[in-house]
Amino acid sequence: MTATRVLVLNSGSSSVKYQLLDMSDASRLASGLVERIGERTSRLKHTPLATGGGSRERTGPIADHEAALKAVAEELAEDGLGLDSPELAAIGHRVVHGGKTFTEPTVVDDAVLAEIERLIPVAPLHNPANLTGIRTAQALRPDLPQVAVFDTAFHTTMPEAAARYAIDTETADAHRIRRYGFHGTSHAYVSRATAKLLGRAPEEVNVIVLHLGNGASASAVRGGRCVDTSMGLTPLEGLVMGTRSGDTDPAVIFHLARVGGMSIDEIDTLLNKRSGLIGLCGDNDMREIRRRIDEGDARAELAFDIYIHRLKKYIGAYYAVLGRVDAVAFTAGVGENAAEVRAAALADLETLGLAVDGALNAVRDDRPRLISPAGSRVAVAVVPTDEELEIATQTYALAGRY
Repeated sequence: MTATRVLVLNSGSSSVKYQLLDMSDASRLASGLVERIGERTSRLKHTPLATGGGSRERTGPIADHEAALKAVAEELAEDGLGLDSPELAAIGHRVVHGGKTFTEPTVVDDAVLAEIERLIPVAPLHNPANLTGIRTAQALRPDLPQVAVFDTAFHTTMPEAAARYAIDTETADAHRIRRYGFHGTSHAYVSRATAKLLGRAPEEVNVIVLHLGNGASASAVRGGRCVDTSMGLTPLEGLVMGTRSGDTDPAVIFHLARVGGMSIDEIDTLLNKRSGLIGLCGDNDMREIRRRIDEGDARAELAFDIYIHRLKKYIGAYYAVLGRVDAVAFTAGVGENAAEVRAAALADLETLGLAVDGALNAVRDDRPRLISPAGSRVAVAVVPTDEELEIATQTYALAGRY
């Protein structure tokens, strides 16, 4: 029996998202989420996609990630998809930060675990949880390849001119300060899917990818390789996001510390959790913001305008970086569903060959599609992202050589 299944795990600090895929046809067999791990109100929602059955839920305390993955294994076993199945080829793990070391998916060993741990200071919220998920999965199936797929890997092709900050080089190198970028699996998948939508090879296409969710990032992709991206050392840099400020004058931090009397931790919380859309208008749900705008809410309208202004600046900047743009692709929750955002972001850019067809833009669909007028110099696309499939594809390709 050929092993063709891949379990994809995305381990957060108090949650585990998972999907089981059969890579013989890229079909999804099951998916689910364990949330509020470590609390009395833990919840596991499991959906057996292969059988077409309805979702199942279990509630009650789930003490830690080991207990969470054991619960996931039990749910999968109930559907005949247990982790002990000989059809399971590998387990793929999303790891947020791989630094400069990991430029591609990597089979996990002790040295890899040690390096992921060494990178915790630059990803303190994510890498510890990712490590816990890997170690727990190793304990459950020590015989299987465990593959780490890094959010930062796709962006390691950026030239030094884009990756370096203009600060003292020795200080930067000593503390690993540079622009790493994030959402890499999404940017990789969407840039390739956009090329396919255009009927061209990724190597022939220059794409600006706009990953717009609660977290948001843009990338400039030339011939399948990232040459710039909006997030930097951390996911705080770049676009206006749901709760993150994005680009801010660094002196704001000094000012808040010296004049506002705020601690570093308080400023960190302000910029990461109380800024962006929620800081500007009290909402970080684009649907609610648009509803408020329709009712004449000036604060919501200003928040939307600031969001769009920043987004438009990055589109223009990456157009300049690429020199030639074949497509602009919108993806993730806001990018895929908010027609108003897409229209506003590209408004008045016809001289750059960018335009949106109103009727096409208004269509809701879960398939990749073009929303630019026929004959446009630059294609505008909506491409639903699929990070789990991307992780599974990379994991399966690597496990086959293991």
